[in-house]
Amino acid sequence: MPPEAFERKLTAILSADVAEYSRLMRDDEDATIRTLTDYRRAMTNIIQEHRGRVVDSPGDNLLAVFASVVDSVNSAAEIQEELAKRNAELPENRRMQFRIGVNLGDVVTEEQRIYGDGVNIAARLESLAEPGGICISGSVYNQVKSRLNLEYENLGEKSVKNIKEPVSVYRVLIEPESVVDVSAEKKEYELPDGPSVAVLPFVNMSDDPKQEYFSDGLTENIITGLSSDGRLLVIARNSTFSYKGKSVKVQEVARELGVQYVVEGSVQKTEDRVRITAQLINANTGHHVWSDRYDRDLKDIFALQDEITIKIIRAVGMKLADRHQYDETLPPSGSLEVYMKAMKAREYFYRVNKEDNILARQVLKEAMALDPEYSVLYSMLAWTHLSDLLYQSSESPENSFDKASENTKKALALHDKDYLALGALAQIYLLRKEHDKAIAAAERTIALNPNGADGYAYLGFVLILSGRAEEAVKLIEKAMRLNPISPAQYLNSLGYAYRYLGRYEDAIEVHKRVLKHSPNNLLAHMWLTAAYNASGREQEARQQAEELLRLDPTFSLEQFAQIMALKDKAEAERFIADLRKAGLK
Repeated sequence: MPPEAFERKLTAILSADVAEYSRLMRDDEDATIRTLTDYRRAMTNIIQEHRGRVVDSPGDNLLAVFASVVDSVNSAAEIQEELAKRNAELPENRRMQFRIGVNLGDVVTEEQRIYGDGVNIAARLESLAEPGGICISGSVYNQVKSRLNLEYENLGEKSVKNIKEPVSVYRVLIEPESVVDVSAEKKEYELPDGPSVAVLPFVNMSDDPKQEYFSDGLTENIITGLSSDGRLLVIARNSTFSYKGKSVKVQEVARELGVQYVVEGSVQKTEDRVRITAQLINANTGHHVWSDRYDRDLKDIFALQDEITIKIIRAVGMKLADRHQYDETLPPSGSLEVYMKAMKAREYFYRVNKEDNILARQVLKEAMALDPEYSVLYSMLAWTHLSDLLYQSSESPENSFDKASENTKKALALHDKDYLALGALAQIYLLRKEHDKAIAAAERTIALNPNGADGYAYLGFVLILSGRAEEAVKLIEKAMRLNPISPAQYLNSLGYAYRYLGRYEDAIEVHKRVLKHSPNNLLAHMWLTAAYNASGREQEARQQAEELLRLDPTFSLEQFAQIMALKDKAEAERFIADLRKAGLK
């Protein structure tokens, strides 16, 4: 081939392949081929709509090129959103998820095909992406970071196969991220007088990545068991799980989270056996305080997770409190299948989106059919209905509210110390504008789970709406100590408390921190609008209001005013007036 037949140019490359393709083909070859053909057609249409071109599609792969980096990332996001909708209509075992990688690089074009490191890096990025997810290179991120209404997570530099230099990798967050990355604002924490512990996510060592929910569930149950002991300071799941899948140094984790001890481990689950390793490390010395390895029947998992929790308590130098204090709420039937379904539902719920909220509800109902006396199933189901209100995905908000109330009542009738149900009850009372009852329920939640960061944050929010903002600030700060890599709602609540107290500049700073990392956070835009206007910065208030309407053109100040749960009517009128003055209607 003469040299003039080749063309070299800078190109945006999209590479996609099907996760678990071999299993899908093994289970049902005909159905897999039909779905793949349908999905590939949909992907091609989206790519063409974004001025891209499919250059190759062998097997379960697809390769496309774009002249515009913005078009390539927009196309990738739209593909994943479209395929998620289609997957929701299929049985779980037949869903087809693509991983997508996008790179900007130099490629060599030969007739209709492309070659070069730019293509290879796109393929490596694809392999780093989660099923249904997107990874982009640093060169792509630099082009799109301020031009698209998407959020990104920096995964650092990765060494990839057949590429000499490490590649800078970012994960595209298609759903708004609920956790604010405050890495630039991290501070040194003083260690408390008593023991302090962070439990890192146990690594899934099973061959099947679908078993991830099991290792995550075990980790969370150990955190829950430790959290019930008020003598410890235990870091919340949200913060420790931010290290999942990352290579970290125990001393750095301990410094960033403000703890003395770090727990790490691994889980390998087979059909009827489970192998767990766990170790407790003193981050001050780097020494292992305790470690153990367990090889047990899977049916022994209930006793095993409790045993690990108790050994950690002893290893940090504390005597055991009431033995049952460390027991996770378990199925009354003792059914391992019910327990596994509860963990699976929890995994779906934590993904924080409409589609997985529906899947969580489906799995919970399956578990209820097997064990109708398990309170946790009803409290989790109540939260899925409350989440329908948050996602505005309910055809009948009144019906969702009634179902949340009904399931909360059932959970508490079965187990009056179910703190998940009490948290849901506090939310229900607040929506009814029964502030004193909401406060009592939230306080009961904290009494049962003294390390529950969300409980402190929620009680703080209820107190703001009840006119007790000064107390609220202290509670939200306590929540942020227990959950240092804090969810955006913690900061939004703190900013709202500052505004209520007339500390407008502090409120502005906090809401801007949220928007720095979560630019599509509607609540932060709304509260920042009000804080700007209250401080006399009217032009900036109008700019924020315009941004809010750009993100949500259907925003109605009248509808928002109807659901405001502020006890102080004068404060509610001031807040609405600040928003109206900025141009919201």
